[in-house]
Amino acid sequence: MGRVISIHSFRGGTGKSNTTANTAYALARQGKRVAIVDTDIQSPGIHVIFGATNQIQHTLNDYLWGKAGMRDVALDVSANVGLEAGSLHLVASSMNMGDITRILKEGYDVGLLNRGLKELQQELGLDYVMIDTHPGLNEETLLSIAISDALLLILRPDQQDFQGTSVTVEVARRLRCQNLFLVVNKLPQKHDLEQVKAKVEDTYQAEVLAVLPLSEDIVELGSSNLCLRVAPENPWARGIEGIAARLLAL
Repeated sequence: MGRVISIHSFRGGTGKSNTTANTAYALARQGKRVAIVDTDIQSPGIHVIFGATNQIQHTLNDYLWGKAGMRDVALDVSANVGLEAGSLHLVASSMNMGDITRILKEGYDVGLLNRGLKELQQELGLDYVMIDTHPGLNEETLLSIAISDALLLILRPDQQDFQGTSVTVEVARRLRCQNLFLVVNKLPQKHDLEQVKAKVEDTYQAEVLAVLPLSEDIVELGSSNLCLRVAPENPWARGIEGIAARLLAL
């Protein structure tokens, strides 16, 4: 059975989806079979990074409402990103406003989502399932943390992020998360990466996989592509490769 990796942040705007997408791509380039599941149902969008908007026929919403099987909603985006080894699938959430409103109003069976993840792992023979969560703490996020083999918490150098991350770290430890990691993103260049890494590790008593600099390349891409693919020498992209290498070593 493959590993489940949840990528989470306490607040929005941390670059969580870009980090998830690029890390998944980095793993797939190493010959791994990877799937991303967008459980940020209230504000989905990771599919945009893969240029998959017009390819999506079924969504996670359809699975949760019994309209499609999990295998049916998993879109193979390997060709979109030019993969020559491994594979990359995407389970997108619906961008339809009516679907989003329905989820917000009715919620969904989080146990069904757990069963769907297992179904996806088995049918696609996955090495990694990457869960792109909704920011903050809710029932769905708690389930994702509880079933994960590893949790990546993304935070910015921001006091609100620091405080919110403390809460999430405490919750993850109460849920006995097996592997808790931190990723600092959008660090202004005037800061020393190693000093920030040491401070964050000391604060949370958890391993920092990467301190990713604020990147103009990421800003210019505007979530239209993978930084690791189009600008592999960018320091941000090299940091992503470091994250993937650490996950491969688990």
